[in-house]
Amino acid sequence: MRLPIHSLSLISRSFSDRLSAIPGRRGVCGAAMRLVQFCRQGDEGGVRVGVDRGEGLGVIDLKAFDPSMPMTMRELLEMGAKGMQCAQRALEVSPTQCVVPFAEVRLLSPVLAPEKVVCVGMNYRDHCLEQNAPIPKEPIIFSKFPSAITGPFDDITLPDESQEVDWEVELAFVIGRKGKHIKEEDAMSYVAGFTVANDVSARDWQMKRNGKQWLLGKTFDSFCPLGPALVTTSAVMDPHNLGIRCLVNGVAVQNSNTNQLIFKTEQVVAWVSQFVTLSPGDVFLTGTPPGVGVFRNPPVFLKKGDVVECQIDQVGVIRNNVV
Repeated sequence: MRLPIHSLSLISRSFSDRLSAIPGRRGVCGAAMRLVQFCRQGDEGGVRVGVDRGEGLGVIDLKAFDPSMPMTMRELLEMGAKGMQCAQRALEVSPTQCVVPFAEVRLLSPVLAPEKVVCVGMNYRDHCLEQNAPIPKEPIIFSKFPSAITGPFDDITLPDESQEVDWEVELAFVIGRKGKHIKEEDAMSYVAGFTVANDVSARDWQMKRNGKQWLLGKTFDSFCPLGPALVTTSAVMDPHNLGIRCLVNGVAVQNSNTNQLIFKTEQVVAWVSQFVTLSPGDVFLTGTPPGVGVFRNPPVFLKKGDVVECQIDQVGVIRNNVV
């Protein structure tokens, strides 16, 4: 399913109003921008990286603006300051000949084929309360394979192997520069920006099978819708005070705030970087609030024909059909 073009415009409508007004903490990307990966409608293989102009005014194709720019977000992040400065210049100039109208855009996941997809489990206080679970004293880390990632408006495919597929809206962030043993006070300087994720989960595989290890239940193909943009850290006033919601068929099933996060962005970056070197493009999912299907009475799981919409204030909306 592709999101109607007017919905894409609504997602970015208010962004330009606050583009230069937010004093939020500076990360890798100093300017307030919405960076996207996209292809033109009908050109599925032609991946490009661009800047959303806001107000439904289209996307600036960075490769068209500057031929030295790469074609993917990961490569752009690997360029460091040079890439971000070019994106900022493109947004300021907004050359008409480099702008792709939304009617011709298919948005992709902001990052394709990251080196890592790192997830934090049990990371909302209110989510722990709904299942009568203790508050973790250290981050609970698991992963998804990068092949689980799909676009912000692409389909979620129900696997034949599971009968208990569930939703989980999550705030995600993307690493912007390489680092190891990162201190909490320095952590935000390693973060490129934020995006919306759905940690789709096969609960039967997560909770009953495979020794109750989480990986297989979390990593079926299409189990990580991501997008619609990489919203740079300067464009988010406070990532730990954002409304976060999930709707299934238009009905709110999750409704909380990121102020319920137990381990915040800085703590997660510092913790994980003790064990592995973080690289540009690495994706982190920070956990989900209460309201998931498995803890409802009776439990509710996704079925073909459902529409799942994940919303995070200041970051965006993703919407996926279940097939």
